Amino acid sequence: MKQQQPPLPWLDPGDPFPALETAWGISNPAPGLLAAGGALDTATLLKAYSSGIFPWFSEGQPILWWSPDPRMVLKVQQFRLHRSMRKTLAAFTAQAGCEIRVDSCFAAVVRACANKSRNGQTGTWIVEEMISAYVALHQSGHAHSVETWINGVLTGGLYCVNVGTMVFGESMFAHSKDASKIALSALVAWCGTNGIAWIDCQQNTKHLASLGASEIPRNMFEEHVRHAANQPAPAWLFSSQCLNQLLSKKIETCDRP
Repeated sequence: MKQQQPPLPWLDPGDPFPALETAWGISNPAPGLLAAGGALDTATLLKAYSSGIFPWFSEGQPILWWSPDPRMVLKVQQFRLHRSMRKTLAAFTAQAGCEIRVDSCFAAVVRACANKSRNGQTGTWIVEEMISAYVALHQSGHAHSVETWINGVLTGGLYCVNVGTMVFGESMFAHSKDASKIALSALVAWCGTNGIAWIDCQQNTKHLASLGASEIPRNMFEEHVRHAANQPAPAWLFSSQCLNQLLSKKIETCDRP
């Protein structure tokens, strides 16, 4: 007999989120889907991220809330700085006109991520409603961009959410070779010098796994996030010394050929 799909909770704005263990499991059509509806205001987003929940939906869909099990996480000390990327970072830091900036053009980074073409996909989940929500979250001090600049031109970057000492990665883009990887390396370096141990990657991809990210049980992720969310958040100020420390291995990373 075919297993019946459990009903998906519908949230009105302000409603509490369901318990994470009620999210759809692997036998359902959308594993990790927790609820639909609600709102994308800053208070709701902070409540979601602090509980290990994130929104993800496409144009024409209602707001969908997710909490997958297992969860993909990049532990900063397990970051794999491949030899080729080490050379790229060293050249970047030594070249005049190359710099990492934080939060200098957050909205532009989000829109560049939204416009990024992806293999096998049409459209984007970073719809206008999401862009507005994350710009508001940035203005409240909880969403940030890490940007790769070359000769005054934004060439790549990423944006993320920060609650306490937990960072939640959202999306990356690159207009030139390795520009997004440089931004990610900069984020890892910044996290390593600011006491942030984990970067949430949400779901498993081969690229993230190649950089050292791995899956952990949802209950372990939830426990870590709840503790980290109650810690003071560091100031989002980036110094070139962060990358220098990463290259000199003062931040412990796993080097691979």
